Amino acid sequence: MRLAATGPASRTGHPMNVCMVAYAPYHYDTRLMCYAETLAALGHTVDVFALSAPGEKRRKTIRGVNLHPLLSRGRSERSPVSYLRKIMSFFVCAGALVTYRDLRKHYDLIHVHSVPDFLVFTAFLPSLRGARVILDIHDLLPELYASKFGKSEASWVCRLLRYVERRSAAFADHVIAANDLWRTKLVSRSVREEKCSAILTLPDRTLFRRRGRIRRDEKFIILYPGTLNHHQGVDIAIRALDLIKHAAPTAEFHIYGAGPEEIALKQLTAELSLQSRVKFHGIQPLSDIPGLMENADLGVVPKRNDLFGNEAFSTKTLELMAMGVPIVVADTAVDRYYFDASIVKFFKAGDEASLADSILLTIRDYGLRDKLVRNASRFVARNDWGAHRHKYIDIVNFLTKPDASASSTRGAERFATERLVCAGVTHPQVGREAMISSTEC
Repeated sequence: MRLAATGPASRTGHPMNVCMVAYAPYHYDTRLMCYAETLAALGHTVDVFALSAPGEKRRKTIRGVNLHPLLSRGRSERSPVSYLRKIMSFFVCAGALVTYRDLRKHYDLIHVHSVPDFLVFTAFLPSLRGARVILDIHDLLPELYASKFGKSEASWVCRLLRYVERRSAAFADHVIAANDLWRTKLVSRSVREEKCSAILTLPDRTLFRRRGRIRRDEKFIILYPGTLNHHQGVDIAIRALDLIKHAAPTAEFHIYGAGPEEIALKQLTAELSLQSRVKFHGIQPLSDIPGLMENADLGVVPKRNDLFGNEAFSTKTLELMAMGVPIVVADTAVDRYYFDASIVKFFKAGDEASLADSILLTIRDYGLRDKLVRNASRFVARNDWGAHRHKYIDIVNFLTKPDASASSTRGAERFATERLVCAGVTHPQVGREAMISSTEC
């Protein structure tokens, strides 16, 4: 991604040293890449300490971003103990390296990506010297933990995680939530309103741009690109395909990604004798994903409306829109908040029969698919990273200016106004109108 350092969105003052920390591989995290490459394109030195991707061992510079790959994650996180052990190893390693690098170059800003929330304390010693700290909460960890391991919100672990969330938010100079429902929840329990903003993970149109379909076969390809976790509901989509396999003989379900549910999903596919109709392609390079999307006929986002999935925004939804693919989406709270039926085809979350009916309808109704693509294309044109990156830059500017105070009234008013314009958002009658004004039925 290369962004011109011109116009109002490029105001960032003097060149800065910026550090980003993320418990995720850099190449698979579009949110992290957008932040880092935006600041690098504006002339700042950006170091990223992240998990290493397969085959990635050494430090390198990518589009102006200095990437420092650390530990690899693997796929064996089926218990809380194994999950915590890997996180703590990364925390210790990243904390030591961030401190060491800060002693050499003095970071002006450290942007830490959660989960986990306590990863923000890798910036502890640099913060004592004056580095400003952003905590970017990609997922709400108490809800994610409860969903991933089948625990109650009232369990001692979830209570502990909410305490850690509060302490982590208190340590940071500013908190960014990955969607507006989560911002509301964070403000209600962990962070002051003036200290918290919401920024969606938005598609980078330099990557997610249409190049033209190259498929010429007669198949109808249904696509799911993403992690294979229980809350993602990929098993629901497989069962839905089983219900319509005779009514839609050319339909195939292609799955790109990996995760803890992969073995169970393959077993389900075998039990239903769908091996010829359900294809598992594993993790693909991010650079290949736009082309795979563009050559699909339908995208599916089959999330469950459980404690976590109901409010977790899928980054793939807007990316599929950018690539001109109609989408069938579970009617979760977060998707109903941002979208309406003119943009996506909703089905009842958790209900494979409802999903099957919705898929079959979109297969048979070309006019419906065309309408969804047209409306979604207008929507995403106003809601991609290029249109919204100024909000992140404004937060960085505010935090790093010499007289910055993260709790100042002027700063609070500024970010509150930005939410109405950018995010879709705290006041639905204003924000939602701003988000969907580009669509038509």
